Amino acid sequence: MDGACPQAPLHRPDDAALPPGAGTSGRPRSSAAKGAIGAGLLIVFLTLIALGTWQVQRRAWKLDLIARVNHRVHAAPVAPPGPASWPKVNKTADEYTHVRVAGVFQNDRETLVRAVTELGEGFWVLTPLRTDQGYTVLINRGFVPPEQADPTTRAKGELTGETTVTGLLRISEPKGAFLRKNDPAANKWFARDVPAIAAARGQSRVAPYFIDADATPNPGGAPVGGLTVIAFPNSHLVYAVTWYALALMLAGGVAYAVREERGARRAPADL
Repeated sequence: MDGACPQAPLHRPDDAALPPGAGTSGRPRSSAAKGAIGAGLLIVFLTLIALGTWQVQRRAWKLDLIARVNHRVHAAPVAPPGPASWPKVNKTADEYTHVRVAGVFQNDRETLVRAVTELGEGFWVLTPLRTDQGYTVLINRGFVPPEQADPTTRAKGELTGETTVTGLLRISEPKGAFLRKNDPAANKWFARDVPAIAAARGQSRVAPYFIDADATPNPGGAPVGGLTVIAFPNSHLVYAVTWYALALMLAGGVAYAVREERGARRAPADL
């Protein structure tokens, strides 16, 4: 007959000897390659665990900070740090301390700093107080809307004579909450930067902090004090759970891959 006879597929004698997954297109990973991959995965796993543990520690620190600040805020008012203590004043140990100070306001040297509060947009009124201890401290007397930026519109609130101020100690804020820099030459202020304000007003021996006055009403109703916002974002638990979950997922993925590879090794070679 003229028709061609079908031929059976050819098999190379050594095909059966190839391990599963090797075939003709690749070879099994060497022990060195497997070791490198395992070491890399271990490093990633340990890094994720370390990040989770760090967030747990940060959460403990934050909770302790919140507790300490709450204690300061609700404690009886004390005298603010004097000149001898200024070099040691810092955010961790002193901010939000409940203080009380007496002195005379220098109303002709007040500074308006841009503010956004629960009452709307306007200004903080920062006025130097010459204390009875001989130094000056900036008092954030409170908020005024734009229409009361001019001191003549709130003349009743321009206190004269000996005055006692109670409030919360705040650390100088060179950057503030706005993405704009102070412009002392133009008298435009966006941050409660104590040294810069003191320099612009020609003052010396000024405390390195300012005091947020409490909600005691001022004559005429302005400025409005007691608007200090005390908030400490505390998302560390969420971050910790996220890092630990990623570590667990990585461990699970590695365990699955190892199981699959072992199963492939035990499977009979394809004929």
